[in-house]
Amino acid sequence: MASPESAPEKVSHASVSPAPETPQESASSDLINPSGHKQELERNFSLLSLCGVAITTGNTWTAIGGSVAVAIYNGGPPGVIYEFIVVSVFYWLIAASIAELASAIPSSSGVYHWASVTAGRHGRICGWFAGWWNFLAWIFGAASMSAIVGNQTVSMYCVFHPNFEVQAWHVFVSYLICTWICCCTVLFANRALPSIGHLGGFFIIAGVMVTIIVCAIMPYINHVPYASNDFVWKDWVNQTGYTSNGFVFAAGMLNGAFAVGSTDCVTHLAEEIPHPSRNIPKAMAAQYGIGFVTALLYLTALFYSVQDLTSALAIVPTFPLAGLYMQVTGSQGGALGLLIVVFLPTLITCIGCYITAGRTFWTLSRDRATPFHPYFSKVSPVLCSPFNATLFCGVVCTVMGCIYVGSTTAFNAFVGSYIILSTLSYLSAILPHLLSGRTNVTPGWFWMKGPIGFIVNGIVCLYIIAFIVIFCFPFATLVDAKSMNYACLITSGLSIFVLLFWFWRRRDYTGPKPVVRNNTFLTKDAK
Repeated sequence: MASPESAPEKVSHASVSPAPETPQESASSDLINPSGHKQELERNFSLLSLCGVAITTGNTWTAIGGSVAVAIYNGGPPGVIYEFIVVSVFYWLIAASIAELASAIPSSSGVYHWASVTAGRHGRICGWFAGWWNFLAWIFGAASMSAIVGNQTVSMYCVFHPNFEVQAWHVFVSYLICTWICCCTVLFANRALPSIGHLGGFFIIAGVMVTIIVCAIMPYINHVPYASNDFVWKDWVNQTGYTSNGFVFAAGMLNGAFAVGSTDCVTHLAEEIPHPSRNIPKAMAAQYGIGFVTALLYLTALFYSVQDLTSALAIVPTFPLAGLYMQVTGSQGGALGLLIVVFLPTLITCIGCYITAGRTFWTLSRDRATPFHPYFSKVSPVLCSPFNATLFCGVVCTVMGCIYVGSTTAFNAFVGSYIILSTLSYLSAILPHLLSGRTNVTPGWFWMKGPIGFIVNGIVCLYIIAFIVIFCFPFATLVDAKSMNYACLITSGLSIFVLLFWFWRRRDYTGPKPVVRNNTFLTKDAK
């Protein structure tokens, strides 16, 4: 890490003149913050609450648990565990690459701002694509979390009514309730969000401890055998139809990527926390450290406690984890209890998605990258939040819920492109950073010095480029219209739309406003 004193005094390519440093200006609403805009949002978050938001929005162990029914086809339990471990290592490197950019340029714009700076004279177009890819990814992430909560609530009913035939509208009703509870929380309870972050962090850690303990003791209490070591760690089962187990392993990493892929969530709160250059990398470290340990322990305990994986996954088709919990606990009440333990942090995760999506759209709007930018770029003076931008995200997710009712295949096609869109946005910032020799950015509190930064950035770029292609392959060789992987089609179509939108908006689009860091107040505020 580079300390603030050791960071070289280097000026960004595009800069605005620093304002005179006076006490009156420090209190002024027109103060320019390190993002290049005036400080409009309150700095409500502390390091602890930021870590809570990071851990909860990451929500690794519940996400990997919810995807077991799909992930199990790529190698069985050993495949799920080892694929998760390997993809986690790659995402640690992505997180390190993102963390040093967030430390150097602590802006709520996130990858959109960094791509605009690292790409030099091509920064406008790179930043444009990075911003829109990132926003679309978070909108799809928010919609997917609402759908997961909707399926969780319906599955709770199915536990006690096994003959109940679930319809799409059942999930849609729960989806809408979840969407607007979470969206309204972000809209009207901005000052309570740090406390909600604390609560989410508690639910994540306490919930996984409760679940692991239950999974560990219930087979003993119910006098049923534990799964064998070979079942958990060795028995590779390829049910995809692909002949290459190496490819099956690589493709299966998509499920782990969905669980750990929310790398940039806390970077969009850079303007709402003191000393973001230091605190954002710390929160990201907490997110990935706690997420990895809890998810690995959770998977291990879960697989050891299951007796018949195939039959368990078939009990509640809408949310197969409910069937696993019924088999683990041996009772409907026990399964309901564990589902509630999953439901509570997942609901707060959905709140985190609306925080991030709303902030992302707001930062695009303040740089005139969106339609009706004067409206969406406004910060509510009463609620001290980007109210209009967040409301727009709730409306978009409601429309996506209507798509779910019409066709779950179409809905899954959109939300399934989350990982590709998010990693494309990361690539838009990291690849130019690498190709420019890492010289376009002034190092912040966290910086990978010497060859380490080049090696890490290089591995990240190769990983993203390779796995974007792999993640576009069908999940199995035998496919139909329902089981086809449409991520490539959705990503390409949306990218063409973003390109056409660029030709329409490029004259009005201003782009981010990097600031020179030789102003004492700005430097102190950022560090």
